Amino acid sequence: MRLVNYKLQTQMENLNENSDNKYFKEYLKSILEDPNTPYFQKADYIGLCLQEINSKVEYIANDIKELQAYKKRLQTALTLAKELVADVLIQNGVDRVDGNVISSITLQSESITTKQEIVVLDENAVMTLGYVKFEPDIECKNRSELDTNVGVRPDAKTEFNRTVKRS
Repeated sequence: MRLVNYKLQTQMENLNENSDNKYFKEYLKSILEDPNTPYFQKADYIGLCLQEINSKVEYIANDIKELQAYKKRLQTALTLAKELVADVLIQNGVDRVDGNVISSITLQSESITTKQEIVVLDENAVMTLGYVKFEPDIECKNRSELDTNVGVRPDAKTEFNRTVKRS
């Protein structure tokens, strides 16, 4: 990317839809009507300005992609670091660490949730017994199968709390 901007390029970069852009049109017209400049130089000047703006857009788009990938790597590293710190602290029997700048590091232990779900094996048999509802009653569990889903939150994590600075 070049460090020098043409005057026309700078004006192009400052264009917006909300303004009249009258000054830009007048400047562009003066470039095109200049009798001392050959027509191919005029075309090159305008084209190079447009090309430089396009190059800047592509450069910024590439930087955004790289930053997004870097952000994702950092988020993954942070999650892993929290889990590893929690694992080491738990192994040493520590559930909270207090500090000066960071007020505390607190552990969140893993949690297990249990959810039971009824699956009706024979809908007709349940309906003939008088259980005619949109959902079968739990009392008809003799004619149904009970599924238990156990959800485990991933490994324990650490949480750090910053100390509030007071002036």
